[in-house]
Amino acid sequence: MTKICCVVVLCAFMVVLISQVPVMEAANCNYMELVVCAGAITSPQPPSGDCCNKVKEQQPCFCGYLRNPTLRQYVTPENARRVARKCGVAIPNC
Repeated sequence: MTKICCVVVLCAFMVVLISQVPVMEAANCNYMELVVCAGAITSPQPPSGDCCNKVKEQQPCFCGYLRNPTLRQYVTPENARRVARKCGVAIPNC
């Protein structure tokens, strides 16, 4: 149950971030890479260095994630934006 919750939260995080990135997608897009961000997305704790690295790696994929209706339904805008901001990643415009 916890694993499913983390996946859902991570999906939501990605959808929020996707809304601002140019339409350039990397060949290795995998929202599951963001599982290291689950704690930061579900609580007020700051994102880890590993989380920020993954957010930066996956940034080119955000628009694709946003277009995914399954991921879009789990958006948690406040925490996703907070994590992106703490990681120094701009919220993209798609």
